[in-house]
Amino acid sequence: MPATSREHAAKGAPAFAGLPEQTFRFLAGLAAHNDKAWFEAQRADYEQGYVAPAKALVATLGPRLQAIAPAVRWEPRVNGSIFRIHRDVRFSQDKTPYKPHLDLWFWEGDRRGWDTPGFFFRLFAERLILGAGMHKLEKVPLERFRAAVLEPRSGAALERVLAKIAAGPYRVGEPERRSLPRGFDKTHPRAALLLHEGLTAAWEGAVPREAHSGAFVDWCLGHWRALAPLSDWLRAHVAQG
Repeated sequence: MPATSREHAAKGAPAFAGLPEQTFRFLAGLAAHNDKAWFEAQRADYEQGYVAPAKALVATLGPRLQAIAPAVRWEPRVNGSIFRIHRDVRFSQDKTPYKPHLDLWFWEGDRRGWDTPGFFFRLFAERLILGAGMHKLEKVPLERFRAAVLEPRSGAALERVLAKIAAGPYRVGEPERRSLPRGFDKTHPRAALLLHEGLTAAWEGAVPREAHSGAFVDWCLGHWRALAPLSDWLRAHVAQG
């Protein structure tokens, strides 16, 4: 286990036994009353129904996910695998102060950001998104991605990965570009993949009944196991280091 993950797991977060109704009540209330006064009045629900079960879920999922992705890292804390609920309104069109969802991130490699491969989780009061991949390709990884797409063996391998994922209950993320980068051949059989400046795939749907019990861990891992080949390809051909 990576040192940071081992250190935080050792602090003794309880085993995950399901998300309580308090979690969904808090998220629904926050979506309806997204302001500081409401949030402060519901701080107990935030701590007990949002932070505490999120820590338990991360601490329980992390070691199990490592069996699927040996390089994965996790930290069961806010600003670790648990994203802050406060929105950074400086860079967002949405100026509401809080995110009405729970975001979790299990990353592969030394850096925690969205520019590394990994596994993500986003829970709303009535909806869940669970996926894998890289959300953002910076300059050097983007160059590697484009080269790997065009290279016959790695490009064909990515096509097979995406075809298998798309045959299941998953959706590959939409491309960020509307036109090919300058200098690339529009007739190339994988030209459409060059429209991506990040590459993810995800399951999205209603919150499953398993979310209310410890069975949710196996439910999440089942989807991440199906999506892991995309993260594997990105780590092998695109990720730094």
